[in-house]
Amino acid sequence: MIDILVFLFENYLPNACPEPGALAQKLSAAGFEQDDISEALSWLEGLDRTAAVVVRLRPQGDGMRLYDDEEQSRLPLECRGFLYFLEQAGTLAPDLRELVIERALALSDTEVSLDKLKVIVLAVLWRQQHAFDTLILEELLSEDDDERPSH
Repeated sequence: MIDILVFLFENYLPNACPEPGALAQKLSAAGFEQDDISEALSWLEGLDRTAAVVVRLRPQGDGMRLYDDEEQSRLPLECRGFLYFLEQAGTLAPDLRELVIERALALSDTEVSLDKLKVIVLAVLWRQQHAFDTLILEELLSEDDDERPSH
């Protein structure tokens, strides 16, 4: 499913992404498996639905984000640190941070890797049409050296 999110970012502008039915056909023609397509479309629908709720509940001020037990177990320290870095860099406002966390926890993974979190951040920023610095984009597109397969 993560590969589909990357594919969408690379091939579509957020406001030019096809409707779900047409998108499913295009993804299938691009060689993606039907299960992954269904999961990705469901995830994107959840992103759109959740974004409307999070924006209404927009966190205010400079408060500190505390993670509950489930969030701590599913988002390792490196992921939480990366979210903090993005906030400090001005890339993630509190409402977008909450949207990223919610969408990360929507994955079936027991623990979300930093590379997957980066794609989620990218997908949220892309879908919300949020502008961000080129250096941040490079960081989001970079892979964690520890997770690369050795050859």
